[in-house]
Amino acid sequence: MNVHLANLQAYPFEKLRKLLKDCHPPGKYSAINMGIGEPQHPTQAFIYQALKDNLSELSKYPSTQGEPAFRQACADWLLNRYQVVLDIETQILPVNGTREALFSFAQAVISPSAGSLVLCPNPFYQIYEGAAYLAGAKPQFINVKEDFSLDWSAVSSQTWSNTKLVFVCSPHNPTGYVMTISEWEHLFNLSDQYGFMIASDECYGEIYFHTPPLGGLEAAKKLGRHDFAHLVSFFSLSKRSNVPGLRSGFVAGDKKIIQDFLLYRTYHGGAMGGMVQRASAVAWRDEDHVELNRSQYREKFTQLVPRLQAVLDVDYPQAGFYLWIKVEDDCDFAKKLYANYHLTVLPGSYLARENQGINPGQGWVRLALVADFDQCSEGIDRIVQFVQRGA
Repeated sequence: MNVHLANLQAYPFEKLRKLLKDCHPPGKYSAINMGIGEPQHPTQAFIYQALKDNLSELSKYPSTQGEPAFRQACADWLLNRYQVVLDIETQILPVNGTREALFSFAQAVISPSAGSLVLCPNPFYQIYEGAAYLAGAKPQFINVKEDFSLDWSAVSSQTWSNTKLVFVCSPHNPTGYVMTISEWEHLFNLSDQYGFMIASDECYGEIYFHTPPLGGLEAAKKLGRHDFAHLVSFFSLSKRSNVPGLRSGFVAGDKKIIQDFLLYRTYHGGAMGGMVQRASAVAWRDEDHVELNRSQYREKFTQLVPRLQAVLDVDYPQAGFYLWIKVEDDCDFAKKLYANYHLTVLPGSYLARENQGINPGQGWVRLALVADFDQCSEGIDRIVQFVQRGA
């Protein structure tokens, strides 16, 4: 077996199952799970229809590079959303969701060597850590500060010298923080100086309330980096279009990196099925369903956050569908809430690692407002009761 498997920790939801396994919630409450970020708004009928209309694609092997029509739909969306122009032949590839792509990207771009580092935010999406270890590198964490920006100043020049890849997530899971143009400029300058690659996870970029979040490619263009040097951005339909089971996304950016990633994926077997490509192209070309999706999240946050603010330290995220809530003891809060009210939330410490003497997720819980309004409202009511009654 791969010796690096021993470095992998239990996934957050496995830790959560162990935490709650001996709890027996009262029967008067139905189960509500607000701990997992699985989109639950209905998938639009036109996406189902596009799948049905292209069932004949099941009889064909798909191209790893993807159909030109799919890549053109992605390029057109990038132009409309970020005002960036990319070559569909060399700068865009289909991927089977960002989770698969983020993991395989690390395997493709890192040459295993002693001391190789992969930097990622802390708290973080657990795939970053696993991808680093199984690529033969070591993850190095950058703690979020009080305002949820990353503490880049805590990274030494020696660490930067050994860094091969930096994962960033903007909007950030779980805090919803959006990187600024100055942060992007700082990161780009470091990548020029030290030669590392940047994987920008932007799967939450289409869930926002007022201002569209700045994207990595957009920031590069605004800073005059028209070749998108060292940068690959990762996009997904799962949250944008409520199709997590479609496993559909794409990557775009630095031409040289994309072409090397294509070579890797040709051997990796990462081709997206033609039926999925056709349906995905239709989804990328439609904005009406995305605005409907945003409006549903906007209503939930607008109506429900003030009720939580009456009893807990919580604020609106800049983007995304998570609430990052300050509590005294995250594991105790999650366990007692489940035991007494049959409501599941995720302890923040499960999403982070101890770094520089602290676990920056400790004392926080993540709440996903992904269900319909009524279920989310009921969940918020239970939390308010829990806090007010102290049990």
